[in-house]
Amino acid sequence: MPSERAKNAGAPVDAPVDKLEEGRLLTVEWQSKPVWIVRRSQQTLDNLPKNDDRLRDPHSEVESQQPPYAQNEVRSRKPEFLVLVGICTHLGCSPTYRPDIGPADLGEDWLGGFFCPCHSSTYDMAGRVFQGVPAPLNLLVPSHYYLTEYTIRVGEDGEAA
Repeated sequence: MPSERAKNAGAPVDAPVDKLEEGRLLTVEWQSKPVWIVRRSQQTLDNLPKNDDRLRDPHSEVESQQPPYAQNEVRSRKPEFLVLVGICTHLGCSPTYRPDIGPADLGEDWLGGFFCPCHSSTYDMAGRVFQGVPAPLNLLVPSHYYLTEYTIRVGEDGEAA
């Protein structure tokens, strides 16, 4: 593992996800930022298109927000795992992970995602920002690849797609 100084300078970070259960979030630190890894269920993946008409950038067309291999409907290399920088694109607060469906405070049409308590920006389970909130962009997908089936290296693209 790289030293803290190397991590802060941008060294890649390896995240084992073999024990990450469906619906759970793992946080690792990369470049002094929280990086979230979520193991999504098939139901979560099936729900993603249901948000499209309510999203600001449903097709992830702002290229600076994800590498080319994550510019897809699930915003990831492998649909099961979502990798995001956990910083709101509005003013840099840290959103909370809200995987619950239809909670009273977010509405019955909420299908899970991320909520920023600073100014109420919301993102779906692919990190795509909803319309009508202060955040202008989707959450950032950092460069990453799979060293093994269940080890993600954050901070490098790798050669395998």
